[in-house]
Amino acid sequence: MTVITVNTPQGRLSLEERRTLAETLTDAVLVPEVGQFAPAARAGFQVHFVEREPDMMAIGGRLLADGGAGLDVMVIDVAVMDGDWRREVRAEVIERVLTALAEACGLPAPSPAWWVNFRVIDEGSWGSGGGALSILTLLDSGVFTEEKAKAIRTAMGA
Repeated sequence: MTVITVNTPQGRLSLEERRTLAETLTDAVLVPEVGQFAPAARAGFQVHFVEREPDMMAIGGRLLADGGAGLDVMVIDVAVMDGDWRREVRAEVIERVLTALAEACGLPAPSPAWWVNFRVIDEGSWGSGGGALSILTLLDSGVFTEEKAKAIRTAMGA
């Protein structure tokens, strides 16, 4: 289970950009998480788009409604199940997310006012379908590479 929340000013992303990002942000996290492109794993990913009025966001101490509107502000929160999230894997996800955003928005590079938060939810702290979930039960699903499954087991002490 992975949840990606994209917080933007109202109207920042078009419907077409959101359609593109629903797929590309999923894949930006999915590939490092399972070790390969695995379309079957997409079912465990959600992307939420949250738009806020300009008077509900500020940067540099100024509401966007008060003249900070020229800044291209976004905050993307990536919440993942515990697993193989070494520093370099987290960095790869953050870079992939920023690249996907820039490409979907038709920009040559991400804005310096786009921030990505990466959060790992502790084992046993996810729930769905009436119970708690574990990354360990998903390792035999066929979507993880053998190398990634081994790295997750090692990271989890299993």
